[in-house]
Amino acid sequence: MKWVVKLSLLLSSFITCVSLASVYNLPAANSRLVGEDIIHKAVKGDYFQALAENYNVGFFALLAANPGVDPFLLPLDHNIVIPKQMLLPFGKREGIVINLAELRLYYYPKGEKLVYVFPVGIGREGLETPHLTSTIGDKRKNPSWRPTAEMRARYFAEHGKEMVREVPAGPNNPFGKYALRIGTSEYLIHGSNKRFGIGMRASSGCIRMYDDDIEWLYNNIPVGTPIRIFEQPIKMSYEQDGKKIEVHRPLTPDDGAEVELEMTKAVKHFIGNDVQMLKKVSSLLANPEGVVVSLN
Repeated sequence: MKWVVKLSLLLSSFITCVSLASVYNLPAANSRLVGEDIIHKAVKGDYFQALAENYNVGFFALLAANPGVDPFLLPLDHNIVIPKQMLLPFGKREGIVINLAELRLYYYPKGEKLVYVFPVGIGREGLETPHLTSTIGDKRKNPSWRPTAEMRARYFAEHGKEMVREVPAGPNNPFGKYALRIGTSEYLIHGSNKRFGIGMRASSGCIRMYDDDIEWLYNNIPVGTPIRIFEQPIKMSYEQDGKKIEVHRPLTPDDGAEVELEMTKAVKHFIGNDVQMLKKVSSLLANPEGVVVSLN
């Protein structure tokens, strides 16, 4: 894709922005809504990757929330939606929860009525991040990077030469400075030596994070913390001011075929008999924007 090439070139001269930690008070048990969207008025020199890092959101999240906007040539004074409002995923509010469809990691610290939310990069097509339930089995500072046998075989097939067997800690290490192992598996939550890929499908199956985010997790999450990884492209909630829905584009499978979201029984039950609401949700299923939408 042309924008991938553009983004790679821009990142070579990008000046680091200060990201904003995303921490929210937990809502009541019968509510899922947290946060507020931010409106950023575009100025000269703005582009999506810089905004993503500055506001600590994912690159794809900005694309979805701002359809039709060129991610590299933002119109001056144009209102850019920064998706900082969300519905918490369905399920227990405990430990680490990663919703692959929205490319977000949620952390519910034990004994606190807070939730921390971070953008993440996940496995690309053919190298999907698995759905699982496990715990954080190990934490590593300045980890070495050792490609798996499968990665080395794939690299040899593509390039005709052997891949390096190990990269020590340092600026060339793809894991960055910190890593959390999921159970005893080969899958990690880790930093990166590249900014490109956070909030995208770009890894070999592991979970990538911005450097500041993974450092915070490393310092605050104990070994043994529960972790669940799943895909929930549709989230719904009954809130005090009415029904809310948040729709994300489902992941593309190995064969590359586009997956269309269906009007499931759960969605139909949520909508009820309101014809206008049905039309609105049908439009969202066809064109997910990844933002919370009121169905009032």
